[in-house]
Amino acid sequence: MTGPDRKAAARKVAFAARKQAHDEGVGTAAHLAAVLEHHRGVPLAGYMAMRTEIDPTPAMEEAADHGPVCVPVIMGKGQPLRFRQWSPGCRMIAGEFGAQIPETGAWIEPEILIVPLVAFSRQGGRLGYGGGFYDRTLEGLRAKRPTLGIGFAYAAQELPDLPLDPTDQPLDMIVTEQGVITPQPAWKRTTW
Repeated sequence: MTGPDRKAAARKVAFAARKQAHDEGVGTAAHLAAVLEHHRGVPLAGYMAMRTEIDPTPAMEEAADHGPVCVPVIMGKGQPLRFRQWSPGCRMIAGEFGAQIPETGAWIEPEILIVPLVAFSRQGGRLGYGGGFYDRTLEGLRAKRPTLGIGFAYAAQELPDLPLDPTDQPLDMIVTEQGVITPQPAWKRTTW
């Protein structure tokens, strides 16, 4: 099976696992909030959950009491994400792919990204939707300064044999409803 075929097959399995976990209501942001407590005031990017993604909003709301929080805005195909300031209750509009984004707000460059995903591995691998937005964004931010990439997912989204490409950016940690996973990847990377 080719690389793209392996990724498509992995996405299919992971989407089914994520949907089941979502339908069972097992998601919670408690562990994510606990991780973020150690980074108060650091510019943070969250995301607005879509479909069956685990929802980081409660942790984002708590973090907004201590520092800037933003959400991703897709600027166009093949481009890195930009991030617009978000606060609880701010006016939201539909962005690309139906993702909710703040109607107005300052552009912020985050140092911590809560990253949605389709699947993850214990080694810090991440399988996204296939557009490469987070890979390009993490690569660019990490070229400027240490940037913490936190994958947020249901534990059921873990795949032991995740197909990865050389351009895929590793996660520094994965947070699930069951706890925190700190990867021990075989490759060298900039750490927080």
